[in-house]
Amino acid sequence: MGALYLAALTTATGCMLLLDWRYRLYFWHRPLPALIVTVVGVAFLLAWDFVGIALGIFLRGDSPIATGIVLAPELPLEEPVFLTFLVICTMVVFTGVTRLLATASARRSR
Repeated sequence: MGALYLAALTTATGCMLLLDWRYRLYFWHRPLPALIVTVVGVAFLLAWDFVGIALGIFLRGDSPIATGIVLAPELPLEEPVFLTFLVICTMVVFTGVTRLLATASARRSR
């Protein structure tokens, strides 16, 4: 049961990528820019985490559903996986909403 959270994050990321693939919103629309945005976004959020850890704001709690693997002090393995999911989810939702608004605007102007 120690990898349940990691499995859930991986599954959720896979589902988000399936939505992306179906509607060609993010990675399957423009792969290189999507990869750059994802890497930069995760790097920024990890830097934010490291600052929070250094200031004693972010602490790793023990959980029976987490792996217990720590990449750095107070930084569990699940954190970069979660941040990757967060960036992908945000960008898929953003590009989806942008497309819906553009479609609605085009229909109104006809």
